[in-house]
Amino acid sequence: MKLYYAPGACSLAAHIVLRELGRPFQLVAVSLSRKTTADGRDYLGVNPKGYVPALELDDGAVLTEGPAILQYLADLEPGRGLAPPNGTLARYHLQEWLAFINSELHKSFGPLFDPAAPDALKDHARETLSRRLGFVAGALEGPYLTGAAFTVADAYLYTVLTWTAHVGPDLAAWPVLAEYLARLAARPSIRDAQAAEKTR
Repeated sequence: MKLYYAPGACSLAAHIVLRELGRPFQLVAVSLSRKTTADGRDYLGVNPKGYVPALELDDGAVLTEGPAILQYLADLEPGRGLAPPNGTLARYHLQEWLAFINSELHKSFGPLFDPAAPDALKDHARETLSRRLGFVAGALEGPYLTGAAFTVADAYLYTVLTWTAHVGPDLAAWPVLAEYLARLAARPSIRDAQAAEKTR
């Protein structure tokens, strides 16, 4: 498998899950501004949407969109418990979290990374994120998002929460989220994924 990624982007979540699985894979860096891979290929030929992640399977098929990739990877090895079994209420709750992280957290960061966004829009984005992070903090009852076990939703939430260190809001307002982020940062799969992305 090949994971097309950009350092610091949401593709980190899939990278973490691949390392959780311990399966062989190849990392392919993508320039999101030029839409090219590190070896000069046209990335739009891999993912016409032009963003990461994209996961190229061994047979050449390509999956895009983080939540779909994360669930595909989890289902490769159901025994690892990275996602509950398909068809169960627990799986739908996991999908509920993936949808929330994707649409309500991930996308809300967009204006904060856009140098052309007006300050008023950035202020509004931070206010929106603060409300949504408050919801997550209130729902986080166990060591992980869905309870006692690390799942693909944690890989995604961790990735999104790391962005607060660069553009806010300050997680000090929610100690439970700051502690969650620090706890997950010590996980070997996360340490290894971040180290690999920094050295490429």
